[in-house]
Amino acid sequence: MKKLISIITPTFNEENNIEKIIFKIESIMNNHSQNYDYEHIVIDNNSLDKTPNILRKVASKKKNLKVILNSKNFGQSRSPFYALLQSKGDAVITMAADFQDPVELINDYIKKWEDGARVVLARNKKTHDGFFLGKLKKFYYEFINKISDVRVPMHVTGSGIYDKKIIEEYRKIKDPYPYHRGLIAEIEDEIEFLDFERPHRMEGKSKNNLFSLFNIGMMAIAKHSSVPLRFVIFLGFVSSFFSFVAALVYLIYKILYWNSFSVGIGPLVIGMFFFFSIIILIIGIIGEYILLILTYSKNLPLVVEKERINFD
Repeated sequence: MKKLISIITPTFNEENNIEKIIFKIESIMNNHSQNYDYEHIVIDNNSLDKTPNILRKVASKKKNLKVILNSKNFGQSRSPFYALLQSKGDAVITMAADFQDPVELINDYIKKWEDGARVVLARNKKTHDGFFLGKLKKFYYEFINKISDVRVPMHVTGSGIYDKKIIEEYRKIKDPYPYHRGLIAEIEDEIEFLDFERPHRMEGKSKNNLFSLFNIGMMAIAKHSSVPLRFVIFLGFVSSFFSFVAALVYLIYKILYWNSFSVGIGPLVIGMFFFFSIIILIIGIIGEYILLILTYSKNLPLVVEKERINFD
């Protein structure tokens, strides 16, 4: 009996790419038809263009194309993770719809999986980010790996192949807002990488922006590190110590030079702004963790489906 390969493709406003990627994946998987069957699961995040209609049309002709249409846009973390949980394959491959993950990597994924790898991730050797964004990403990865309890893989998007045992572990996790790169690092130490150079997008625009990247970055830090909270305690202790020393110095100077030493309002204003900034920093850090707790307490589903096509 042939083994089954599941391929996951998340979409949002990919009307110019989605049909091309479906047929390209089909042509690659036809080369493996002697050994493997495959299912292609496309999960659409409530696209506003023609993507859902194209998926319905293609799925009516290809029964191994399975489509999930979400009721709204659930974000680029929740939707792909939900699709992983719907897979039935002995191995699951994630593949972007915009051709920035070269489809030919599927051959290398399968080969490494056949050789015994449980997780293989595509690692981008060279990005097309601008100078500022590239340096910012590099700093972020170095920073999170220094403060995190796990080592989050660098320069990966989650595209790769996962053995079904990894997916079974994912199904045990009750996380309404999963950070995939952090989760895989929590579950598996022996991650293999395939280095490639990411091409430019063929069609459409990237769905990432500075705000979405910041949101994912803060979520990753809050989920995988307790260092910020410990830093807040340390910062409060240090600032209190220096405040006490400064106050003591001013008191001694005032007693010794009562008539000539004028305190003035300058130190008071500087001290006030300094401590207000520390308070804002502390509230912001604690707020991130409170937001994470609130997200968990809601017990929301990963996504809500509007329509599903070609599932049994």
